[in-house]
Amino acid sequence: MKHYILFISISFALLFSCSSSNESTTYYLIRHAEKDRTDSTNRNPNLNLEGETRAQNWAFFFKDIPLDAVYTTHYNRTIQTATPTAKSKNIELKYYSPNRMFDSIFQVNTKGKKILIVGHSNTTPMFANKIINTYNKAISDNKNYNAMDDNDNSSLFIVKIDGESITTSVEKINR
Repeated sequence: MKHYILFISISFALLFSCSSSNESTTYYLIRHAEKDRTDSTNRNPNLNLEGETRAQNWAFFFKDIPLDAVYTTHYNRTIQTATPTAKSKNIELKYYSPNRMFDSIFQVNTKGKKILIVGHSNTTPMFANKIINTYNKAISDNKNYNAMDDNDNSSLFIVKIDGESITTSVEKINR
């Protein structure tokens, strides 16, 4: 009986020592690839040829990066940007609403995972800010990224949370 209690005690100790404080979560945020601009009244355009190539290049970029999920808005251009990467990883696309970015459900569903999020020129930096500011509540110098230039389809925002530590970066991926 003593061995059984000792075993249970050790199991709980191991469980709690491997808890969320050691969990690493990484968010990769990109804007959709180049869209078809031939009809300025079209609020849901597809990607143009350059955008289709960039979407394939994103899939190549993420080839050696393990991803647990790929999130996109419901717009054609974000779906078409996310699809090659999701297909290459055999991952089904998940959808999010820009009006409910990084809500408690999203946080729970993505904790401890590597996530690609495809958005827009205004929502991608806002989403990164929301993640950063959620984890940096105690820090008064919160990072705030501005909306992206309308022609910027090559920025990659990376937000990594390791326990209590958070790191952020923005890279230009021109492929």
